[in-house]
Amino acid sequence: MPSTKQKNLVIVESPSKAKTIEKYLGRNYHVVASLGHVRDLPKSQMGVDIDHDYEPRYISIRGKGPVIKDLKKEAKKAKRVYLAADPDREGEAIAWHVSHLLGLDEDGKNRVVFNEITKDTVKQAFKSPRSIDMNLVDAQQARRVLDRLVGYSISPILWAKVKKGLSAGRVQSIALKLVIERENDIKKFVPEEYWTIESTFKHGRDKFKANFYGLDGKKAELKNNDEVQSVLGKIDKKKDFTIDKVTKKERKRMPAAPFTTSSLQQEANKRLNFKTRKTMMIAQQLYEGINLGRKEGTVGLITYMRTDSKRISKVAEADASKFIHEEYGEPYAIVKERKDKNQEGAQDAHEAIRPSSVFRTPASLKDILSRDQFRLYSLIWSRFVASQMTPAVFDTMTVDLSQNGVMFRANGSKIKFEGYRKVYQSTSDTLKKDNILPELSEGDSAKLQTNDPAQHFTQPPARFTEASLVKALEENGVGRPSTYAPTIDTIQRRYYVKLNGKSFEPTELGEIVDNLIQDYFPDIVNIDFTAHLEDELDNIEEGKENWVKVVDRYYKPFAKELESAEDKIEKVQIKDEPAGMDCDICGAPMVIKMGRYGKFYACSRFPECRNTKPIVKEIGVICPKCKKGQVIERKSKKNRIFYGCSRYPDCDFVSWDKPIGRDCPKDGHYLVEKKVKGGRQIICPNGDYEEDIQK
Repeated sequence: MPSTKQKNLVIVESPSKAKTIEKYLGRNYHVVASLGHVRDLPKSQMGVDIDHDYEPRYISIRGKGPVIKDLKKEAKKAKRVYLAADPDREGEAIAWHVSHLLGLDEDGKNRVVFNEITKDTVKQAFKSPRSIDMNLVDAQQARRVLDRLVGYSISPILWAKVKKGLSAGRVQSIALKLVIERENDIKKFVPEEYWTIESTFKHGRDKFKANFYGLDGKKAELKNNDEVQSVLGKIDKKKDFTIDKVTKKERKRMPAAPFTTSSLQQEANKRLNFKTRKTMMIAQQLYEGINLGRKEGTVGLITYMRTDSKRISKVAEADASKFIHEEYGEPYAIVKERKDKNQEGAQDAHEAIRPSSVFRTPASLKDILSRDQFRLYSLIWSRFVASQMTPAVFDTMTVDLSQNGVMFRANGSKIKFEGYRKVYQSTSDTLKKDNILPELSEGDSAKLQTNDPAQHFTQPPARFTEASLVKALEENGVGRPSTYAPTIDTIQRRYYVKLNGKSFEPTELGEIVDNLIQDYFPDIVNIDFTAHLEDELDNIEEGKENWVKVVDRYYKPFAKELESAEDKIEKVQIKDEPAGMDCDICGAPMVIKMGRYGKFYACSRFPECRNTKPIVKEIGVICPKCKKGQVIERKSKKNRIFYGCSRYPDCDFVSWDKPIGRDCPKDGHYLVEKKVKGGRQIICPNGDYEEDIQK
């Protein structure tokens, strides 16, 4: 390292952040990285003294010796030491641990925080350093200690009673429970039949579509084909329908608030197909700084990305207003300051996620950022700019028409003023298209052209995706922005859930673990209990609660459950199932085993014979290409199901959609079952044949 005599030492977490900040502060400062935490609880033991106020026993993290040695060496030479870890509980705890190792004065004003890594913000932060906030440290310490007490108490039981390598934790157990409860709802779901009638009407030269609404002025549902035929029987095809009512309205749609951690993870998953971990990794890069070339150097492009606040600063508001006026014109800029309500229980320590400068447009950075950085930055930038723009305005029109007591309704809308949609459209906006109705007046008549009755079935609730699971955790008040990505990652790594396409399904192992925790540690999977703890941690942060008392209140009931569980839980045998075939190496019977990534075939003579085979699922259809092999269900590298021939590589048949074993009546090509909006259809991949699946 270069000589830093008489220089001020600044300690941050990451090397990229260190480079950025050192450029801003100039030659009187030397910035180094701690590479995250330097002290933690030991991995090999509990590390918490339950009998002495839950005192944590921190040790230097293995492998961090050289880093700590360098930090101490640099601190000795420095004129003054500043701790500039991230502006949250975790960052405060890192600063506290570093302070302890370096022997700094805990009350000394050496803590510097900033919400964005830009030259002005960083320089301003160094003008007003503060002492370490022990309330923030205690809140992080309470979470860490409680999670250790829970995890290191339950995990050995799971190892002994179920399978080695398992774990349990507060937030991951809730996430697993939500996935399993949704799966149970799907299994219990009984589809209900219902019908719709979409009809085409003609008024003058104009045609428009309307849907059956009801009978004799009252809304009615059609539950079966008999009811449909009864309605159609009431209509006199020779008579016109009368326009009974025309309602015209102007409707405004407000832009969404700027991103919080949760909403960014959800939208990036839906629009960019990013996993939560990937979203946070790229957001971290954008926050810590990107080299924009000689003119600007390294700049943090977004504000801090772990936040559940929707608030933005007055400076950011003013800059956005100026940009919108210049770029899009006055009609697009909001006049009144918007007030976005935070999620209940949200902390408001930071702003929402926004660009550090609204004038740094995505287009100006396209050649500098990587493809994924550009896509995420574009999402953050456009959502923020849109949040400061005027609403989109729509003209809507509802038309009721009837004949012989049979009533139809047509709904139309067209965009009158784009407003925020000029910059950003959410995933729900992109699905809605204009439906323009002709000019109609009450008393006019319309002629029925065609009727199109359609049978439907109610659909079960959808399985959780990463986006919807994050949303559910947030809505239930479980966890905090920084916990969502590692929680989802953990339940997948433990093979408690598996991804089928983009949807989570619980595994047999996940259900076993969930049942044990539900039966013996009910508080751990009690959503209200866990959500209340988050409120208590917030109270510790605000200095309203003592962290030891909070941990004690939660640990004591759990300790009683633990004592009872160790005696009562019987060993769960995940038995090998007979595979119904013999090993093609030694001739011994094959069995079905449970592995880290699911079930597989293995020789019963293991470890003497190590023959294993993947389990393939036949769908009972002969390969439509070679007519010899069976079509089997396979999985791509991204866990997406596809269908291929069992004779691969001799036959290269492959299809993303499930072949059904029938040929197309039009051209003889094989038919497949395809998922479409509102259900499934049988289609011909080679032509325009399709039919609805009758359930």
